[in-house]
Amino acid sequence: HLSFFTCGLHIAFLVTHLPGEVSLCGLPAEVSARSIALIGLFNIAGSLGAGALGNRMPMKYLLGAMYASRALIIAVYLVAPRTPTTFYVFSALLGLSWLATVPPTAGLVGKLFGTQHLATLFGLTLFSHQVGAFFGAWLGGVALAAAGDYRWMWYADIVLATLAALACLPIREPGYEARAAVR
Repeated sequence: HLSFFTCGLHIAFLVTHLPGEVSLCGLPAEVSARSIALIGLFNIAGSLGAGALGNRMPMKYLLGAMYASRALIIAVYLVAPRTPTTFYVFSALLGLSWLATVPPTAGLVGKLFGTQHLATLFGLTLFSHQVGAFFGAWLGGVALAAAGDYRWMWYADIVLATLAALACLPIREPGYEARAAVR
């Protein structure tokens, strides 16, 4: 739930406030539109790729890597020059992990608890995503109103993405522990 909460916060913050971030950087609105379009385009590849990788490697490591990559991508963004190219590369890289967290998260819920109640259990997991989404959109506005920019929200996002990555690691994923014990 913690990792999917973070995913919701991250996604809603970006979708809601990326146009404001672009505007604060003095760039035209078309940079926002292209950036969000790139997130959507790369989201397709990321989601399909995550589904395929989830069949070949432990899903907990896949999720951990996605959340860790988000923290790293945001950290690099914060020190990069604010140009259209920066926003396009940032958006493409984030798009790769955007909803790519869904296949391994759903897969883990199914592996951990079985498929008989998968719809209900994943629904509860998605609820935590939506709670995170509320906080991402709301706190982005709070940050902007309080400080005039989103800097503290970016830092919070890095911390939460790092915690989400770490929260995935202790998951006892059925199937992979048994293989490791045999080795």
